[in-house]
Amino acid sequence: MPLIGSLRTLLLRGLLAGLIAGLLAATVGYFVGEPKVDAAIAIEEADSAGEHPHGEHAESPHAHGDARPPGGHSHGDEEEPLVSRGGQKFGQFLALGLAGLALGAIYASVAHFARRHTTLTGPRLALALGVAGWAAIVAVPFFKYPANPPAVGDPDTINERTLLWVAAVVLGLVAVGVAVAVFTALRGQLPTFRLIGGVAAFVLVTTLGYILLPGVNEVSADFPATLLWQFRVASLAETATLWVCLALGFAALSEFATRTDTPVRVAAATAE
Repeated sequence: MPLIGSLRTLLLRGLLAGLIAGLLAATVGYFVGEPKVDAAIAIEEADSAGEHPHGEHAESPHAHGDARPPGGHSHGDEEEPLVSRGGQKFGQFLALGLAGLALGAIYASVAHFARRHTTLTGPRLALALGVAGWAAIVAVPFFKYPANPPAVGDPDTINERTLLWVAAVVLGLVAVGVAVAVFTALRGQLPTFRLIGGVAAFVLVTTLGYILLPGVNEVSADFPATLLWQFRVASLAETATLWVCLALGFAALSEFATRTDTPVRVAAATAE
């Protein structure tokens, strides 16, 4: 089944799938991720007020990896935020909805280009793009620089950490590109052999990139390991929901468009 439709049709399909995916990801974030954020903020505020719940670390001004100098960053001496926590929680629906729209447009544009250079068609192409996109933009950066809750991280290094995350995204895109190139170069071989070659190339490039990129670890020893793990799992679940729903939504819309188009083609062929 070909991935039918003009670029405009694919863009509309991607926008719809992206909007739905963004709202579903925000729902996961609201119910799964936000409670972990609240818990991390409570720890940071207690630490800033000298009331850390873990006792012996309460007097330390550098607890949780914040590396705050005396009189520096803390929730206790800051002005009230412009947006309340309630506003932030519901604001993620708007933010992820818009992000889903943008991602859906990019996804559709890539699908329009890819369908001219691959034998994959219809839903299979849509799902393959989803897996490749998730691996490049989510998986590779996450396993090198996993997400941290608000109570973790030095504010003075945020620009450096952002640049490293962007570098990890570029690494993911390069790794996926090399994997696709190897898979294509092995045309004529057994499908399993081609798949093994592509996966091996992806792992090799990613491993080399991980070795070259510097590590970042600003999590202090006294931060609850369980909360850190739960926050990271929730973050990964949110991004995975976004990509899974985008890929499945785009694939479903493509399959629906193909099936509705088939009778027209059959009728036209019969008339000829």
